[in-house]
Amino acid sequence: MSGDKRRAWADTTPLLDQKHRSSISPIYNTNRISYAAGGLLEMAYATAPPARSRSVFLGVDVGTGSARAGLFDESGKLLGSASSPIQIWKEGDCIEQSSTDIWHAICAAVDSACSLANVDGEEVKGVGFAATCSLVAVDADGSPVSVSWNGDSRRNIIVWMDHRAVKQAEKINSRNSPVLQYCGGAVSPEMQPPKLLWVKENLQESWSMVFRWMDLSDWLSYRATGDDTRSLCTTVCKWTYLGHAHMQQMNEKGFRDMEACGWDDEFWEEIGLGDLIDGHHAKIGRSVAFPGHPLGSGLTPAAAKELGLVPGTPVGTSLIDAHAGGVGVMESVPESVSEAKENEEEAICHRMVLVCGTSTCHMAVSRNKLFIPGVWGPFWSAMVPEFWLTEGGQSATGALLDYIIENHVASRSLANRAASRHVSLFELLNGTLESMIHERNSPFVAALTEDIHVLPDFHGNRSPIADPKSKGIICGMTLDSSEKQLALLYLATVQGIAYGTRHIVEHCNAHGHKIDTLLACGGLAKNPLFLQQHADIIGCPIILPRENESVLLGAAILGAVAAKRYSSLIEAMKAMNAAGQVIHPSKDPKVKKYHDAKYLIFRELFEQQVSQRSIMAQALA
Repeated sequence: MSGDKRRAWADTTPLLDQKHRSSISPIYNTNRISYAAGGLLEMAYATAPPARSRSVFLGVDVGTGSARAGLFDESGKLLGSASSPIQIWKEGDCIEQSSTDIWHAICAAVDSACSLANVDGEEVKGVGFAATCSLVAVDADGSPVSVSWNGDSRRNIIVWMDHRAVKQAEKINSRNSPVLQYCGGAVSPEMQPPKLLWVKENLQESWSMVFRWMDLSDWLSYRATGDDTRSLCTTVCKWTYLGHAHMQQMNEKGFRDMEACGWDDEFWEEIGLGDLIDGHHAKIGRSVAFPGHPLGSGLTPAAAKELGLVPGTPVGTSLIDAHAGGVGVMESVPESVSEAKENEEEAICHRMVLVCGTSTCHMAVSRNKLFIPGVWGPFWSAMVPEFWLTEGGQSATGALLDYIIENHVASRSLANRAASRHVSLFELLNGTLESMIHERNSPFVAALTEDIHVLPDFHGNRSPIADPKSKGIICGMTLDSSEKQLALLYLATVQGIAYGTRHIVEHCNAHGHKIDTLLACGGLAKNPLFLQQHADIIGCPIILPRENESVLLGAAILGAVAAKRYSSLIEAMKAMNAAGQVIHPSKDPKVKKYHDAKYLIFRELFEQQVSQRSIMAQALA
């Protein structure tokens, strides 16, 4: 933070005092992103000053590039939100962050969101945290322990998208442990066991110093409350914890957390991490709780002071950011859609939530456990209590679009023009494509890319092929380096991402799901071209939530449940979710025929890559 002297964190050390927090000057803007001086804060939304004596719930979301805070009323209406950037270090496959830096950013974002919404700390009745599934290392005092080759103690987080542990993942998968059937048959290098094994094999000093290994969202709730209880969401989805060991406890009343009984000790021993079993799994989680259950005695006095809130404010057990997006949008369906399904419980099982940001997560639930090769899960109660979660994903979507645009020779001139017009690059590119339809007499916008095909596996294939070694492919390049050519490449990349989602949906439905409706949230869900291409390619309507900030809403819902405003997570979702616009697929049969043909080519691109990989391996054998 600007003007703030960095220091190691301990449980009793305040990170931000009032002087630092009050020095942040927000910029008000109700319809477009804007930045404070120096790029310190992003003010996303504000409303007119509301009345006092309200129940307000705070959601905090830590993404890949920023920490965000949003304040919501009891109906899920956004009162104000703000964000603050966080530092990230990238060196090859190693991507790292700092938990101290992240907490600073959270405090700044919360302060600014409260100012924007004209909310006093006393009005915040509950808090929830969501974050990327990054791995945090701290010692017995709560101070950071380095996970970096260079030993920098600030860098104590292995970011979710870090791929340093590919070999460790392969080693773990070769064991064929029974727990692997609950993560699609194989762990990804983005999950925690491979990363833990990498640290043990490469950073022995750090390994011996770590007292707690935590998912980032669990660390945030621990930092806020002092309670080390882990979330079923994080442990089940990223640590191979078997959450269904707690199925019989769903009907018990009054429990705050549960003794961890879902760790498979044999798994940890056979992969070389048996020391994590010590002390009843003290380093990775001795107790777990369902998302939204109240932690400890709420905010500690130190954390409350840093956040500008009241000590004891209830804090709910956390969620991974994508899963918070699912909680924030899963019940955002128009009445006409919900009434079409007679059984409300059945209706939720026909939906898939797309949380579209740097990556895209594909979340679907079912009453019965469905084992789907190459797709993570089934995870019991990892998002919606008593439902099994299936989690597909694409490791680079927003990140891929940024990469394609930023590395094109026309990017600089395009960015300058976008800045001068006060519009986003996406808006400018979408407009270019619209003009090209008329210039080229194209029957529809998608047809502009008949000669360009993209396999979007630039950061591997998470689902449904589960191949971290898969590479991206662009087919149809020429010497053209104009802005129009960039627009075509951008469109083809959007289509490639949508074909990947179609592959995931079809694969899930072939293995027992009945997905016929999509709900979308996240930054990419604000791009109309991205949404329409997905609707046309997948052939499903896409429902947008009333509020754009679904991940923040999902986190705030955890606070509302912890505060006992609602009796359950599902009740809170139904009360605080609301539908917005619905995007329908094109009814033009020519559009469907066109995308069916491009989808066939999309599938062939991967098969060709596998064949070429084999040819080259034989040549080098």
